[in-house]
Amino acid sequence: MGRVLVVEDDERIGRLVTRALENDGYVTERAATGPDGLTAALARDFDLVILDLMLPGMSGDEVLERLVGERPEQRVLVLSAVPEIGTRVAVLEAGAADFLGKPFAVAELLARVRARLRSASPGAASRWLRAGPIRLDLRRRRAEVNGSDLELPLREFLLLQHLMSRAGQACSRNELLADVWGLTFDPGSNVVDVYVRRLRGKLDRPDRIETVRHVGYAFAID
Repeated sequence: MGRVLVVEDDERIGRLVTRALENDGYVTERAATGPDGLTAALARDFDLVILDLMLPGMSGDEVLERLVGERPEQRVLVLSAVPEIGTRVAVLEAGAADFLGKPFAVAELLARVRARLRSASPGAASRWLRAGPIRLDLRRRRAEVNGSDLELPLREFLLLQHLMSRAGQACSRNELLADVWGLTFDPGSNVVDVYVRRLRGKLDRPDRIETVRHVGYAFAID
């Protein structure tokens, strides 16, 4: 079903997670320190990395930053006992695909793993997403406008991908928060509006992303 790297220093939790994954059909590998986890993640191909934030040798935050920097396509699910909303938002902003707080239910962990792996590997036919002069490479997470590379950080890319996949349709802010940031709640900030403003400044035409009053945003169809 897939290969999963578990980076967790707590022996009990590490065994619990790997056993649950293996019982569900996954092939697992485990690392107990930040450096070992980063080395394994960069040396081998994993469909998903499950990463604790509090690790010896190197923090999970640093592992995430370096891993996403070198492998932007890598899906990472962060586990953490840190309950603050700011921490959750920060790791999602840094490139994590999902966040699950400790303690957690094994059933929810497995459900999140399945959900992330379903969206992890677009097939050849669905590798490219096009709308007007904009083309997205979903496998490598690269963007082009009129054939020229467009540099987009991860969240800007995911936001543009969501809007383009529903071109001509209104996307609510809550929908965007859930799909792009993995948030099922409103963090009480204007993060969506800020990122839309950044995207508009990078596209060939700012009006490609339209404001839908009282709803959210839509990618305009030429």
